[in-house]
Formats: sequence, structure tokens, C-alpha cells
Amino acid sequence: MILGLPSRWRDAIRAEGEKAYPDECCGVLLGRVFDDANRLVENIIPMSNAREHAEQYHRFQIEAEDLMYAEKEAIAQNRDVLGFYHSHPDHPARPSEYDLNQALPYYSYIIVTVEKRKAGELTSWRLSEDRKNFSPEPVFEDLETPEMETSKMETLEIEEK
Repeated sequence: MILGLPSRWRDAIRAEGEKAYPDECCGVLLGRVFDDANRLVENIIPMSNAREHAEQYHRFQIEAEDLMYAEKEAIAQNRDVLGFYHSHPDHPARPSEYDLNQALPYYSYIIVTVEKRKAGELTSWRLSEDRKNFSPEPVFEDLETPEMETSKMETLEIEEK
């Protein structure tokens, strides 16, 4: 299992984390799956954190209609929903117990730590089929293909509600 995350999307996720600080940011990863295990992120869709404001510093939630929007965008772009990203303000880029309880197998879960408004470590995780634990998923920047460079790769944003 390898996740290709070109630098433009890595930088965008870090910027989203810094912008949302001291709250958690969140979003959806779009791209392609190769060999049933390796994935390439070709776009991200930042989402509004729908958790009640008092909980946003340590929790995120994506509303069902926003997720449906992301799925429709993936279809329109001939891509798959590969997973999700979120930030951990002033905490390590490791899944929490809450993350474990909310996650589903198959998806990649990117977590970026943001310490005092500065993004740091970025990691990716995959949940086991029995939903008991996460395994680290190696993240590489250099899995871009020539086809990707010529394709339209825009960050889409959902308006704040």
C-alpha cells in the first residue's frame, strides 16, 4: 500500500490545517487506485468542519450532503474517493481513538499535525478490515504521471454554511 501525494496537494492540505487552526480542517481525497492497493491523489476537496464549534478543536465531521457532493465530483472527474484528510491541532499526526471509531476500511486517512499555526508532520493510515487498528500507509510525492501534469487539477471548495 502506497499513497502518491504530489507536493501541490501536500502543500494544500498543510495550508488548510494552518488556516483552520486552532480547529481541525477536513477534506476529501480524489484520485486513482492502481494494483488494488497503490493510490494516487489527483485532487482534494476541502470541506467545512460540521462539528459544533466547541468541538472543532479536536473533532471533525463531514455532512452527508457534502460527502455526496464529493462523490458526484469524483464521478464527474473520472476519479475515485480515495479517503479523507484532517488536521490534529497541537497533537501528533497519529489516529486518535475517535478516528478509529469513525473510520472505515479501504480509505486512506491523511493526518497533518499543526503546532501553533505551523503545519508539521503529515502521515497516512489505512484501517484494517476488522476495524481494530490502523496501519501506516507510506506517502510519496514522486508518483505523478505525465497524464496528471496535463490534466485539470483544481482544488474545489464547498462554500461555508
